[in-house]
Amino acid sequence: MPKLSRRIFIGGLTAAPLARPALIRAQSSSQPVKIGLLSDMSGPYRDVGGPGNHVATEMAIADFGGSVLDRPIQILQADDQDKPDISTSLARQWIDDEKVDVLADGAASSSGLAIQQVCRDKRKIYLVTGPASSDFTGKQCSPYGMQFSYDTYALAHSTGTALTKSGGDTWFFITADYAFGYALERDTIAAVKAAGGTVLGAVRAPLGTADFSSYLVQAQASGAKVIGLANAGTDLQNCVKQSAEFGLTKGGAKLATLLMQISDVNSLGQTICAGLNYTDSFYWDMTDRTRAWSKRWGAKMNGAVPGLLHAGSYCAAYHWLKAVKAVGSTDSDAVVAKMKATPINDFYNDNVEIRQDGRVMHVMYLWQVKPASQARYPHDFCTKIATIAPADAWRPMADGGCPFIKS
Repeated sequence: MPKLSRRIFIGGLTAAPLARPALIRAQSSSQPVKIGLLSDMSGPYRDVGGPGNHVATEMAIADFGGSVLDRPIQILQADDQDKPDISTSLARQWIDDEKVDVLADGAASSSGLAIQQVCRDKRKIYLVTGPASSDFTGKQCSPYGMQFSYDTYALAHSTGTALTKSGGDTWFFITADYAFGYALERDTIAAVKAAGGTVLGAVRAPLGTADFSSYLVQAQASGAKVIGLANAGTDLQNCVKQSAEFGLTKGGAKLATLLMQISDVNSLGQTICAGLNYTDSFYWDMTDRTRAWSKRWGAKMNGAVPGLLHAGSYCAAYHWLKAVKAVGSTDSDAVVAKMKATPINDFYNDNVEIRQDGRVMHVMYLWQVKPASQARYPHDFCTKIATIAPADAWRPMADGGCPFIKS
């Protein structure tokens, strides 16, 4: 067995315990309908996606009834290791050899864009639930790709506009010194200025920075009302932790993370994250429906609480299954058309549109992490600061440059 193939095969086994019920159903004499999840099972995005996305997809299948077109439904999941070459090899293998009907997840944007290219070439649907790049519905869009979670434009634009309009009209940025950080900073600056705010400065921190003290000193000295953190992962966590040690928010400044999820709050602790602001379209404690769904998910995930990518995985799988049933086929062109023609309704979406460029037009929310002393029960992390309408959150389709959209 070639070395690459073996590594992929072993990566796929990481989800074997979770996949067992689906594999048992697949022993039916009917050819199963197959959903393939290409995920980060061992790297920096494991907690925000990974096994939790498998559980969410299983829940969607169960809620749908366990079968479609009188066929059982099987989930495949493999570790794409956030590498485009591995993602490409897996996507091709699954489509050509395993006859997978739809691909989902994708984890890192670089991996997801590689998957989207394969699916475009092979006319297969790709449900983008992990990657954040707005290029999925922009210059690298696909007639078969639909982005169900966040994107970099919405995160930057929503947080920048909402905080500026609520009084945070001066900003300073601590930015990851690579393309991802530049894009977040650029898009947020545009939103801040459009809302009447001023940018007082920015500093670039190399990827993998362990000590942010000098950058935090510059941010504090700027006198800005909002410190924008255009970074993610371990860099973001280190920056947030050290800003708490500096007492940055106690001095009156607001900390705005431009790509953060509830798992980061859980990892860092509510005390450290208190006062922090971030944008998301899902929070486990929003409604009775989200609480009930999250309780079911948590029971399968050792009591954890789900984040946006888990909710997005459920949403994508359930909506796809509804379309398959409605058209009576897994044919990609027919199913895509039905998905885009049908509003999304589930436990956290009410009549949400999918645009022709593949953008799922969620309502977005600005959240603030409350002090631990105000928590009423475990994981009572956030207070809603603002609701952002889809038209205000997402990039206008005409501005995205999607090549298959006619002007």
